[in-house]
Formats: sequence, structure tokens, C-alpha cells
Amino acid sequence: MEYRNLGRTGVKVAPLALGTDNILNPTPEEESVQMVLRALDAGINLIDTSNSYKQGESERVIGKALKESGRRDEAFIATKVHYPVGPGPNDRGNSRLHILRACEDSLKRLQTDHIDLYQLHRPVFDIPIDETLSALTDLVRQGKVCYIGSSTAPAWKVMEGILSSELKGYVRFVSEQPPYNLLDRRIENELVPLAQAYDLAILPWSPLAMGMLAGRYADEETRPEGSRATLRGGIYADRVTEKAVQIGNRFARLAREAGYDPAQLAIAWVKEQPGITAPLIGPRTVEQLEHLLPVLEMRLEGGLQAACDALVPPGSAVANFHNSAPWMKMRLDFPKT
Repeated sequence: MEYRNLGRTGVKVAPLALGTDNILNPTPEEESVQMVLRALDAGINLIDTSNSYKQGESERVIGKALKESGRRDEAFIATKVHYPVGPGPNDRGNSRLHILRACEDSLKRLQTDHIDLYQLHRPVFDIPIDETLSALTDLVRQGKVCYIGSSTAPAWKVMEGILSSELKGYVRFVSEQPPYNLLDRRIENELVPLAQAYDLAILPWSPLAMGMLAGRYADEETRPEGSRATLRGGIYADRVTEKAVQIGNRFARLAREAGYDPAQLAIAWVKEQPGITAPLIGPRTVEQLEHLLPVLEMRLEGGLQAACDALVPPGSAVANFHNSAPWMKMRLDFPKT
């Protein structure tokens, strides 16, 4: 397997990363531990989580798995800070106060003395970036964090962070974690060129478009059992549009006609796009993880790339996977056909 550099760092990561939002939500703890260890067995070393996943329980399970197996040094742990972890006004956000407190709590749950990649789960626009970056810089200098990154931020906000770091000597973002799949390609307009110009790793989430690219949705109204649209509703259900389901099913037919499994091809498509470091896969079961592992070695043929571009042109979208980002104003309300 060919490992890739994490941005301009010397860290090598596998071309797929393990997303863990399903740990205990709904995956049981024992199977969650098995998934973490099986991913490591397969060579996947970036394990991505957040202090907000199942109220921090995802971090606890990952910490337990790595501690009891003695495999902490095999894993590159990425976690996040931003979302509420308590009822208080300072139990959230990207302030210095919250970041320092949240980091200590994540270290305890993960049973480790350092976080490899500490990411801002979402940007904020009401406090100066200096406050956030200075807190993250202190954590790096204290040895509690190795690298920092951001998630689901607009390109200009990422650039603001990079520029502030360069001008004022703060630690610099090494990665951005945006939504990206064939149904929502909007990061190709500004974020991907920015990342390529400034050597920033891109770690996309939702490469399967919640299963729409695997052909799991018969229509807009029918929700597959066990899907996030079914289990969680809200913003997850809102991403499922008639147009997205239609194109997802056309993609699935295209994949099968070319001799590929649709889920594998959807993730391979993201993995092989320019500027992409490692898409996050989020299996609910060990069986699903096993099914996706062949993507580590898959390559995308030129003809398939052109066929995918015909379904959803570069830079465009038919589903809104940025709907958890309040800064995104573009709507994708397509008329019924």
C-alpha cells in the first residue's frame, strides 16, 4: 500500500482513514473495538473521532482499544473540539478557555499523553482567529498536541488561519476535513486549489454520500433500514433529495456495468481525486469495514472519471453535505421531476 504525506508534514497516513461517528451510535462497544483493531491490521493508521461523538464515548472506546491492545503507537489519533460538551456558555466553541479544557478531557478519555491531530470541528466567526491559534500553539509547545487542523470551514477561513500562523508564529493548520463526494463537489472550486497551493492535507468525510452512491435508496421517500437518514433524521435526512437519489442510482448502475462494487468505487473516486489525502470511511460493522478495505489498493480508470463527471460536473452539487455548516448559504432545492 502506498502511504501519503499528511500535508507538508513528514507523517505518513494510509489513503483511507477510519471515521468513528458510529461507535456506540449504533455500533456496540465490542464490535467498535474490533473495527479499530482490524483497521490497524489492514494498515489504516489515521483514526478520526471527536469529543462530541456520543458525548465523548467514541474517544473512550478508542482509548480503551489502543490501551488494552498495546497498539497506541500504531495509530495516528485525530480528534476534534467545538461542539457543546455541557450546558454552560463556555462548554463549546473555539475559545482559548474551551479548547484548553476540552483537550485535557480528550486526553483522559483517549488514555494518551498527546493527540496526534487536533482539529476545529467547525469554524467560528465571532472571535479573532488569534485566540484560537494561540491556544492550539500552547498545546503543541506543551507536547499535548502534535498537529492541528480544521473541519468544514470555507476556504477563506482556512487561508486566514494559515496567514495568521505565518505572520505571528502560531502553529499552522496541516489539514482540512470537508464533506466531499460525487454528489457534492463544491470544494473543488476553492478549497482544493488552496490545499494544493499551500500543501494542506484534505481528509474528506461522507465519501459514500450516506449510501446514496451505493444504490441503497430506491427513492427520496424510502429510507434504508440502519441509514443515518433513518436513525438520526434532521440534517442527515435533508441531504437526501430526489435528484441525488436519481444520480446515486445511475452511478451504482455505472459501477456495476464496469465490474465494480458501487460503494468501493464511490470511495475510490474520492481517494483518487486531485489534492485528496485520505477519505474517511465510517463503517457500522466489521463486515462493512472488510468490504471497503480493497479500496486501499484500487485505482480509477480514466474512462470512469469522465463518466462520473458527466453525472455531476466538477465543482457542482446535487446534494447539500455542507448543511451542517451555517456559513454555507447556497441552497440546492431542485424541483420535482
